[in-house]
Amino acid sequence: MFSTAFLDLPPLTGASGTVRLPGSKSISNRVLLLAALASGTTTIHDVLDSDDTRVMLDALRALGCGIEPEGSVVRIAGLGGRPIGNTALLELFLGNAGTAMRPLTAALSLLGGEFELSGVPRMHERPIGDLVDALTQLGCRIDYLGNPGYPPLRIHPVDHAALVLDAPIRVRGDVSSQFLTALLLALPLASSLRDIVIEVVGELISKPYIEITLNLLARFGIAVRRDGWERFTIPAGSSYRSPGDIHVEADASSASYFIALGAIATDAGGHAGIRIEGVGADSIQGDIRFVEAARQMGAQVDSGPNWLDVRRGAWPLQAIDLDANHIPDAAMTLAVMALHADGPSTLRNIASWRVKETDRIDAMANELRKLGATVETGQDFIRVFPLAPAGWQPASIRTYDDHRVAMCFSLAAFNPARVPVRILDPHCVAKTFPEYFETLFSVVEAPEVPVICIDGPTASGKGTLAAEVARLLGYHYLDSGSLYRVTGLAARRAGLGAEAPNEARIAALAAALPLQFTEGKVLLAGEDVSDAIRTEAAGMDASRVSALPAVREALLALQQRFRRLPGLVADGRDMGTVVFPDASLKVFLTAHAAQRAERRHKQLISKGISATLDSLRSDLEARDARDASRSVAPLKPAQDARHLDNSELSIEQSIEQVLNWWQQTQPFEPAAPSV
Repeated sequence: MFSTAFLDLPPLTGASGTVRLPGSKSISNRVLLLAALASGTTTIHDVLDSDDTRVMLDALRALGCGIEPEGSVVRIAGLGGRPIGNTALLELFLGNAGTAMRPLTAALSLLGGEFELSGVPRMHERPIGDLVDALTQLGCRIDYLGNPGYPPLRIHPVDHAALVLDAPIRVRGDVSSQFLTALLLALPLASSLRDIVIEVVGELISKPYIEITLNLLARFGIAVRRDGWERFTIPAGSSYRSPGDIHVEADASSASYFIALGAIATDAGGHAGIRIEGVGADSIQGDIRFVEAARQMGAQVDSGPNWLDVRRGAWPLQAIDLDANHIPDAAMTLAVMALHADGPSTLRNIASWRVKETDRIDAMANELRKLGATVETGQDFIRVFPLAPAGWQPASIRTYDDHRVAMCFSLAAFNPARVPVRILDPHCVAKTFPEYFETLFSVVEAPEVPVICIDGPTASGKGTLAAEVARLLGYHYLDSGSLYRVTGLAARRAGLGAEAPNEARIAALAAALPLQFTEGKVLLAGEDVSDAIRTEAAGMDASRVSALPAVREALLALQQRFRRLPGLVADGRDMGTVVFPDASLKVFLTAHAAQRAERRHKQLISKGISATLDSLRSDLEARDARDASRSVAPLKPAQDARHLDNSELSIEQSIEQVLNWWQQTQPFEPAAPSV
């Protein structure tokens, strides 16, 4: 998961391959709550691991549920509908998770305890008054702790005998379907003696989400009777019963991004289209109907019970005019697809967008305009005009802490103008799809993956600088010096001196190195050799094997394979001159030999390795002379390298300088991440 201040996406072209989607947020949080309310233990498979499900699980633990997570499986020992009965105040923080705040408000109002529910500032701007009004009709006692109609809330216990159940409970349906879902999930707690009737006032929006709720209630033994979309009856004597095992479908809303990807991207690597696994034609989620909208726009989609195959069909895409009330979350993806259409596309009946994680109508319009698009909006619609190839503009996309905005606009990196896109605060995808960008990168290709090269003499601080720049940009990291050091170590272990007679054997060894860089460690066939390759002897071995042409050739292809999306920071000698001569930014890092010797001395002493400053300085000067005069690729800065003498600079200052230089190569407004 990317936790950087921003994530730069280079222009993307082709896409092909298979993606496995995470579990549905809507299903996951409903099932977690139902399992907590039910009698018995429920084993839930393929639960989404995200911000929203974590706050739900934290809340259920606080309520006393037994919870045993194991990978994507969670076992929950339910409360059996028993009152909590806590007299001490229990405070629950629910982030920005509407699928936790709304249902828990209803359930806790009937579980007999003192609770305080709060969230992030945006959650305190999301309306909940219609749900609270419905619950107070019933006799529940709920106070607003801030603005009336919005969280945070204080919930007080109520005796079920005092509840008013002889009249229908009325709730508005035209603001959020989550209000009705919350009542449906919670009211079986109060249905021991008589039927409970819910009446919907106004048109019910997002009906497919209610279908999900009813389907899952049935799995837990609650058979709700429905009279159209206006009246719902929970039978007297209803009680939650665990189904034992239950599987969470993959998220159909998340599928929309990859359906769109298949529709707009050309094939890559000789393979056709995108295969999506985990959700298919028999999904209980309403957002699966996004497939119908994608087909209307020209996508070719085949489907089975648990999979979708998507390929590019009509091009340009065909403009669409759609009542998108049935797919409110997934419809956001259509707004980005509309940039590739043959005319203006209109999405109607989407007023619910305005009360989501952000005002999504305004957010989508603002960011589409940054790309160069003409956009019209109203209270419940958005109209997007297509962009001509020359009209696309590079843009820094503000995500408003809204996961769906971030994922939608990643698709804008596919554009005929070949301009990049910057996604601000990419971490927000953790709400539903923490590994979204990694999954996207696994199936797309870019004409050019950006590379930053950090070159320079021994002990100039290349590794520290490069690793931190890579972390701040979310890029992959290549420590080429480690490659030569590991090769030297492997050769020494194999009894091969770094001499010409052994050149071919050492080269073959280097070409097959089972090497990984992970969490600051260097792993050789799974063994952590980070310390073993940092000794002075290992440094000498590295310098010797790097002078062997066949070894350098063997490692060249290995190093170039580290060039993967979203980008690479490559540290080491000859990075900008030999390995990545087309790198977007090349930095030649230097420092006085005395300064480098002092840094190396401190490093060795901290590890308990004895050394003297004079010997270290002499050794560094000798290596500098040897590296600069070798016959094969002598150490020297690339002609277009930027020189950075860090003799008098802190590491933070060096990082800031490199990031500033990198910003200058990008077409975005300056926004370097803080060091």
